[in-house]
Amino acid sequence: MLLCLTANHRNASLDVLERLSQGAPAATRTLVDDELFVAGAVVLATCNRFEAYLDIDEPLTGGEAVAAESVVEAMAEASDIPVETLRTSVTVHSGADAAAHLFAVTSGLESMVVGEDEISGQVRRALDAARLEGTTSGELERLFQKATHTSRGIRNSTGLRGTHRSLVRFALELASSRIADWAASRVVVVGTGRYASRTVEAVRARGAADIQVFSPSGRAAAFALKHGLQPVDDFAEAAAAADVVITCTADAVVHADAFAPGHRVLVIDLGLPRNVDPAVGDVDGVELLDLETIRLHAPLEEFSAHADARIIVGDAAAEFTADRAAAPAITALRSDVLAIVDAEIARARARGTGAETEAALRHLAGVLLHRPSVRIRELAVEGRIDEVNAALQTLHGLSLGAEAAGVADDIEDGWTASA
Repeated sequence: MLLCLTANHRNASLDVLERLSQGAPAATRTLVDDELFVAGAVVLATCNRFEAYLDIDEPLTGGEAVAAESVVEAMAEASDIPVETLRTSVTVHSGADAAAHLFAVTSGLESMVVGEDEISGQVRRALDAARLEGTTSGELERLFQKATHTSRGIRNSTGLRGTHRSLVRFALELASSRIADWAASRVVVVGTGRYASRTVEAVRARGAADIQVFSPSGRAAAFALKHGLQPVDDFAEAAAAADVVITCTADAVVHADAFAPGHRVLVIDLGLPRNVDPAVGDVDGVELLDLETIRLHAPLEEFSAHADARIIVGDAAAEFTADRAAAPAITALRSDVLAIVDAEIARARARGTGAETEAALRHLAGVLLHRPSVRIRELAVEGRIDEVNAALQTLHGLSLGAEAAGVADDIEDGWTASA
């Protein structure tokens, strides 16, 4: 069973998101190692959301509720958040609903700036990290690969294609009301990761040419050389001459004493955990634009996604769960037919036939299985997997048991929730 716990800009405070991003990833590793019911976990943490996708072995009635509560308790402890606070700050999705949610997230439909084009890469990297940690599972691999495929389909076939929306670009749009001329502004970027690269691109697109980079971890020189920037070693000295400071790193927190009172400077904090102490906004002359402010101004209608994008997400979720429902029936049918083929091959070998006969029989079996396999998937999408199971029992004497019934219920519940 798939389970998703999400805390995001809609249902959780920035403080909760910040604490989760720091403490909860380690908790998922512990859950996979120590909890018998958690078969796999993938954590997605961005500047405006924290999500844990879990592959749950449900051994008992009410397993979903037990699993969700165990995960909440583990993450609350790891993140130093009261359990009740976290319980009211997360939304739980399961089964087909969890799949639909991830597909919508990956496509940018659940982002602060709807349709933003950075989230799909973050989803891919979340899966890569889970692979390195050894916490993923076959079901989660299939889920995340389908999410990437769905996102690509939406961008290629809807009005979201080519819009190049991102949180960085939206933050700079807000900042432009404070910046008279980007081309005449001195900009200091704090950070040297992927997000910093995106930030440099977006600032240059606004016309900025005087861009410096500071790295708390000492990587400024290499980053500056790669991007044609000027590295700086003393942040306070650079900030004293800057018009704009943009932070996007996981390595530092900028404090108020780094800014000279009276010097007018706009500070944009894109980090989570936050890179800038809120007290910086109290320094005379400093204006702070952080994620809390950005999300208050995030456009809702202007960036609303087309209805066909939501339809694609719904169809993809139905296909994903239908494929899961169809798998036991297809496997049972193939096993039954291939067992017959193996028996015939054994008899043919006893009569002295060669490899050509064996190859021909296996090819014939594949041809005969193709059409019913396709039809089983089609019926699963239509919610008629019970008819498939009944037909297999009547025609082949195959009983698929409770597992297939549970998957069918999962799909029906998902359709009911999304109807």
